[in-house]
Amino acid sequence: MTQIPNLPKQILVQGSIPEAFDRSLLGVIIVDHGSRRDESNIYVKEMARLFQHYADIKIVEPAHMELASPDINAAYRACVAQGAQYIVVHPYFLAPGRHWHKDIPELARTAACKHPETSCVVTPPLGIHKSIVDVMATRIMDALPSTDNQNE
Repeated sequence: MTQIPNLPKQILVQGSIPEAFDRSLLGVIIVDHGSRRDESNIYVKEMARLFQHYADIKIVEPAHMELASPDINAAYRACVAQGAQYIVVHPYFLAPGRHWHKDIPELARTAACKHPETSCVVTPPLGIHKSIVDVMATRIMDALPSTDNQNE
C-alpha cells in the first residue's frame, strides 16, 4: 500500500495568524483553477457562498487561479476592503499538485505584499477525508438505476 504523506496544516505566505485572533478580521478566499467556461466558474462562487453561511464567517471571497475573474489578487483586495487582516486561502482542489505547492502560494504572496498589514496562509487542498468519500458514494449511487425500478 502506498503511504500517503501528511500535508502541513498551512503554507505560510506572509506574517502569522495569532492563536487568539478576532474572527471578524478573518477573510477566506476559496480558489479553484478557473475555466474559460462561465458555467464552470460559478461553482467556486456558490461554494464560497455556502461556506460563508455554514462556517459563519463574514468575509469569504471566491477566486480563480487563472483564466477567469476574480483572481486571487482581486479577492485578496476585496477581503482587505471589508476589514480582513488575516487571510486564509483555500485551494478548492482535490490533491496537492504543483498549483498547491507553488502557484497558489506565489499568487497569494504577490497579493499579500500589497497589504503588508495583513497575514496570509494557504491551506492544504481537500485531499483524502471521510466526507469526500461520503460525497463520492452519493454521486456513484445517484448515477445507478434506482433499485425500485429493477424489480419491475
